[in-house]
This record gives sequence, C-alpha cells and structure tokens, in this order.
Amino acid sequence: MSDLLLIEQCKQSNRKAQLALYRKYCDGMFIIAQRYLKDTAAAEDAMQEAFVKAFQKLSQFKGDVTFGAWIKRIVINTCLDTIKARKIETETINEEVFTIIEAEDDWSVADETTVSEVLLAIEELPDNYKTTVKLFLIEGYDHQEISEILQISENASRTYLHRGKTKLKEKLKHLRYGTGY
Repeated sequence: MSDLLLIEQCKQSNRKAQLALYRKYCDGMFIIAQRYLKDTAAAEDAMQEAFVKAFQKLSQFKGDVTFGAWIKRIVINTCLDTIKARKIETETINEEVFTIIEAEDDWSVADETTVSEVLLAIEELPDNYKTTVKLFLIEGYDHQEISEILQISENASRTYLHRGKTKLKEKLKHLRYGTGY
C-alpha cells in the first residue's frame, strides 16, 4: 500500500494503517535515533515519541517531502530535545568575538581509514561538535537547517563544524600513526 494512501487512512484514525506506516519506517528511524542517543532504551523511547508526535500532527504533513524525510526530521528533533533535557554542557561561543569560518569542502581522510574508524572518532567529539558534524555529514543538513534544529546561529554552526572537523582530523591522524586508541 502506498504511503499516501496509508497517511490518508491514518488521518482518519485507522489503527491498522498507523501500524503499517510504523512498521514500514520504525527500523530506519531507530537507527537514526541511535546515532544521537547511544542508549538503546533512550533511542527506542525517542523513536516511539517521534511517531506519536507524527501521528498527532499528521494533518501538518503536506506531502512536499516524502513521509520518510518528514518523520526523520521529527526523530532527530526528538533526540535533540532528549539531549537538551539531559542538560549536557556544551562549550559556549562568544558570538561577538568569533569570526565566521567558511565551511571547507575538504573532508578527505587517508584511504586506509575505515567508515567505522571515522564514526568512532565522531562519537569521541565533544557533544556540540559531534551533533553538528553528524547533522552536516551524515544527515546532509546545511548550516541554516542546523541553526534552526539546534537553536544556534549559523555562525555557531559553522564554528562547531570547523572545530569538530579539526578535532576529527586530529583523532584520525593519531590513529594512522599509532599514537591514538
């Protein structure tokens, strides 16, 4: 059954359609939630909460993006809300002092570096850098979208990304030369 037909049935509170839509997307959304919340139970909770929000606000779904993209945004926002609720301390940026750092397109790493090594290195970044790097590199959001999601300025997003990238390269360089891990 197509997503649009399922969505129309869900808007009419059809529980079977809701279950079908949930089953179609739950595995992928759980993986996304786990990218942000390492605790399996917390990731499951965030995913479940995101689906509840999605079904409650299904009337706002206009079909200008796929349902998968729409629910993905809700899952990410729910995960970020969970992280904020934990009151994770992040490094603050004095907006008046820092200069705009132009985002570089150079995200190259040594050929022998594996995806697993890169993902592990990202996980070791400070939380504000880690979240920004994930949203930019893995999810494909731009600085405007990241600033809206994290409720920070676009300049802060660029700065976090630049600093995260610098730390990431440092970690991967140490890995290559055997001085890290």
